[in-house]
Amino acid sequence: MAIEAGPARMMATLGIAGLSSGFALVSIHLLTQPRIERNRAEALEAAIYHVLPGASRSEAFVLRDGELTPFRDPEGRLPDEEAVYAGYDDAGEPVGFAIPAEGPGFQDTIKLIYGYDPARRRIVGMEVLESRETPGLGDKIIKDDAFVENFRDLAVTPELVVVKRKRTRENEVDAISGATISSNAVVRIINEANARWLVRLPGGDATVRAPSPVAAQTARGPD
Repeated sequence: MAIEAGPARMMATLGIAGLSSGFALVSIHLLTQPRIERNRAEALEAAIYHVLPGASRSEAFVLRDGELTPFRDPEGRLPDEEAVYAGYDDAGEPVGFAIPAEGPGFQDTIKLIYGYDPARRRIVGMEVLESRETPGLGDKIIKDDAFVENFRDLAVTPELVVVKRKRTRENEVDAISGATISSNAVVRIINEANARWLVRLPGGDATVRAPSPVAAQTARGPD
């Protein structure tokens, strides 16, 4: 005759199984977290050099009490605080700042980084770091070379503006056909980051304003 396990024994078995699973998950996390952080740091470093042509070294600065403060971690970990990254060439001369930014897109949060040259007051590069925009449409903010090329030499004053025709002004960005919402989202994210950061950078640009309701609005219609 089979003997049924009592409630206490069943609870003990489930408890042991839960503890074992939890211990395994924590152990895996502790083992893999350093590698994940290294991969993130390496990916960010590559993106910094991509959006800041000529940069061969970078230094993180965090915002504390309204001031930019150098951030240095002996283990190479990324800042937990908001940060921008100064880029320097082989001679140690500054070439600009790489500014991470994020905001809502058509599907989910878009995370990007762009390069800014304070001496010329120009955006000099942009790379989307993370996006879940519509495949074949909104994801062209990553894959469309012509769209990314807009950000190679782009004036920031008074703000970036999306156009649905060939750009005629230095602060205009050509929208991707069929992905106007995602195009607008990228420009809105950068405008908001400009208004937050540029006045705080060395040689800060007080002429940059917060995005206007017209320029910041998301276009209606399919992505």
